[in-house]
Amino acid sequence: MSQHIETAVAVNRVRPRFQIEVPFAIEEVVDRLKSALDQEDAPCKGRIYPGYATMRPPFKDQHYWSPQLTLSMEETEEGTLLRGLYGPRSEVWTMFVFFYGIIAFAIMIIGIIGFSNMSLGESGAILWLLPVLVLLFLTLYLVAYFGKKMGNDQILLLHGFVEQCIGLTIR
Repeated sequence: MSQHIETAVAVNRVRPRFQIEVPFAIEEVVDRLKSALDQEDAPCKGRIYPGYATMRPPFKDQHYWSPQLTLSMEETEEGTLLRGLYGPRSEVWTMFVFFYGIIAFAIMIIGIIGFSNMSLGESGAILWLLPVLVLLFLTLYLVAYFGKKMGNDQILLLHGFVEQCIGLTIR
């Protein structure tokens, strides 16, 4: 893929995003996206709703880590402001946020119990779980990071598709 696309979507970010103002109305953006998505050989599939669109790789090319692009459209004086956000499917994102929340909650509870016990002169042995939970948190982060790397080519595919639809280079 081209170097400009890789830098435009900042593939090293957790949830890459972009923003561009295009010189035409929302209706034309929607028409361009619809006509491109309706083509038989379109490189991605998607749905368009009032004010936003979602796009994914075709079903046959999807895997667990496949990204989706959420594109929001806002009318401005000069045209349309497009904001794109690349991320995992919502069920994958929700699962990771849930696990992060559970781990953070466990760290907080174990910390409270352990330090309370220590302040009362009792054993704070439960605090040995804190490094284990931090390691679990880091492991979960690395799994998500390497999973995103597996979907990186598809992020670039979605980005190129949007550029082709609007006829502009997104930086």
